[in-house]
Amino acid sequence: MPSSDSLLQRLADHPPEPAAPEPPSREGFRWVPIRSLAERHRDRIEAHLKQLGEHDRYLRFGYAANDEHIARYVGRIDFARDEVFGIFNRRLALIAMAHLAHMDNDASGHRAAEFGVSVLPTARGRGYGGRLFDHAVLHARNRGVDTLVIHALSENTAMLRIARNAGATVEREGSESEARLKLPPDDLVSRVGQIVEDRAAELDYQLKVQARRVDGLLDAISEVKDRLRGSGNVASE
Repeated sequence: MPSSDSLLQRLADHPPEPAAPEPPSREGFRWVPIRSLAERHRDRIEAHLKQLGEHDRYLRFGYAANDEHIARYVGRIDFARDEVFGIFNRRLALIAMAHLAHMDNDASGHRAAEFGVSVLPTARGRGYGGRLFDHAVLHARNRGVDTLVIHALSENTAMLRIARNAGATVEREGSESEARLKLPPDDLVSRVGQIVEDRAAELDYQLKVQARRVDGLLDAISEVKDRLRGSGNVASE
């Protein structure tokens, strides 16, 4: 794959042809930093999933997953093959995540990937599920995936709505549904889009890390001052 610098230069020298008008953007759209997760994040992924309530676990996994089931699921994630994305809040807590599980090519050479997502109750209503879906679509296209698959319980209307809004076909069989979305091939715009999003998200995360360190330092200073003031060694302000 060409380097990010060469992709950016090609885009500057040969801007893409104007695309067909896109549907109006969703009301209140704003950029959400989505960071790629790796092997070192297993514990945080497991902690995130274990914060889901009983019903949310049922919708996410299709069965009443207990803590042991979640631990096994997280332990089986193959970060060399699959992709996992996360959204962190200002306190660096993982509040939403998606798992893009890549499948083997079928007999006709087509490649598919399965998408799953979870959002903590306190972070819902902000469109994080949809943003993670869009981000996964971008990454899937750039890895040659032509079909995105979602297996969901039929009662998981939020997930199925995201799939339908993206143009996926949904087939229902009793209590379960399968959504399939055909993806266009990657192009210069999708590859540069991924580079820009990933770099911006990493920068956002590092800024949050620095902000947390500063907050911790200020809290420590305040605690020391309070102790000294209580001992009478510091005059009251």
